[in-house]
Amino acid sequence: MQETLQVRRTGAVARLRLNRPEVHNAFDDGLIATLTAELRRLGDDDGVRVVVLEAEGASFSAGADLHWMRGMARMSEAENRSDALALATLMRTLDELPKPTIARVQGAAFGGGVGLVACCDIAIGVPEAKFGLTESKLGLLPAVISPYVINAIGARQARRWFATAELFDAAEALRIGLLHQVVAMDALDAAVDRQVDLLLKAGPIATAAAKTLVREVTAHTDGARHDADNAALIARLRVSPEGQEGLGAFLDKRKPNWTAQ
Repeated sequence: MQETLQVRRTGAVARLRLNRPEVHNAFDDGLIATLTAELRRLGDDDGVRVVVLEAEGASFSAGADLHWMRGMARMSEAENRSDALALATLMRTLDELPKPTIARVQGAAFGGGVGLVACCDIAIGVPEAKFGLTESKLGLLPAVISPYVINAIGARQARRWFATAELFDAAEALRIGLLHQVVAMDALDAAVDRQVDLLLKAGPIATAAAKTLVREVTAHTDGARHDADNAALIARLRVSPEGQEGLGAFLDKRKPNWTAQ
């Protein structure tokens, strides 16, 4: 059975590689659980000082796996809420990991894949990378990942990209704040390594506490309540007539009925 998440440790640096290239590193409940557990383990490991999140193949992450989406379309609202909370737990675990994190974005990121990028402290991508918050095409919204994406790109940008589901390139991702740096593919590893070196040269306690400081300064809502409300929203949308039509159209490879309006 394929190892869907590869973990490589070099000294104080841990690299987590999504390894489902045949489905563009889309995630299902298994990968979500595995990645969450590994992040927690690394967060508790005093020997780890930097975590790099990367992916195998042409894409960084296409978001939700097709078969997983098919299953979600058949689930009840309560089951969808539980499922969405698992994804919310992954995103919050990554966002609040007590280690600095770097996203190495070598290809496209859509939906939840954008959420992973937004949750990392530093995000470096290549010019060829494409991005999209495409959920509204299915009659859904990127509810679970919204706190992190809005924090990265701002409310004004989010109102556009959440509503239109429009794709955007790496230059735009850099402009709106989703990426910190865009470099050529052959320079990507060197750019990531430079950030790793800078983090390793800084004080371990300081780098670990930096995100906590920022979060405490900017926080104004209860995180768990936010997760619960967002999970409830996406669950409600998934079982709504529009959500069912959008998911059904996507799975049937047809246009949803509202495109003719």
